Amino acid sequence: MPATGRRRYFRGVNESAMTNQDQTAAAPAAGRGATLRAQGLTKVYRTGEVEVHALRGLDFVLYESELVVLLGPSGSGKSTLLNILGGLDKPTAGHVYFRDTELTGYDERALTRYRREHVGFVFQFYNLIPSLTALENVALVTEIAPAPIAPAEALALVDLGDRLNHFPAQLSGGEQQRVAIARAIAKQPDILLCDEPTGALDSDTGILVLEAIERVNRELGTTTALITHNAVIAEMADRTLLFGDGLIVEERLNDAKRAPREISW
Repeated sequence: MPATGRRRYFRGVNESAMTNQDQTAAAPAAGRGATLRAQGLTKVYRTGEVEVHALRGLDFVLYESELVVLLGPSGSGKSTLLNILGGLDKPTAGHVYFRDTELTGYDERALTRYRREHVGFVFQFYNLIPSLTALENVALVTEIAPAPIAPAEALALVDLGDRLNHFPAQLSGGEQQRVAIARAIAKQPDILLCDEPTGALDSDTGILVLEAIERVNRELGTTTALITHNAVIAEMADRTLLFGDGLIVEERLNDAKRAPREISW
């Protein structure tokens, strides 16, 4: 199902992998603008006299229509970055831009509007409402979105067109996660942020979820960032960013992406 008004992804980028933080943030890809951009992002959590530095002056760019995997150990800053980019948290210092608009100074009301209109979230746990069917769970989002996809169309996009009237308890874990993806993309967000979407699933079921995410990225052109601990999932990405100690320590560009069905772990 093609989307209107979205830029197509341009391939053929042959840059070598870079480890310099400034290069990682500035590496342009031909024909693509930046959907999200962060400069000097710092996040410090304080508990009493203890300070935890989750991000340490990180620079980051997420280009239009690309699929990026964020890879690294727990505590390396991946989820903190995603939460800030998605407007769920604020940095201690630094700047975040959505296209040409700076988000850093937004108040809570403005951030809520940004999340509602521009960002879709998929988490490790599905957060579906047990008393609602798959269709009704997705419809909750479309009722407040300015230009949504019909809930049935969103579910068909993730291959659940025959599960519209099933309740979460009647669905497998992978099916519930795909309902969560349908819910996230039904409002036609500019950005899809996925935090360990296969973390609670076995490999066969996880592949079905990855296929749904890849299809959304490919057919709708939704700019997608996916956090994972599973290194092989990076094989389906346009770009992989390796995190360590609150920084991006390496970038890998992938000119030969593999389909999720070709990945095994």
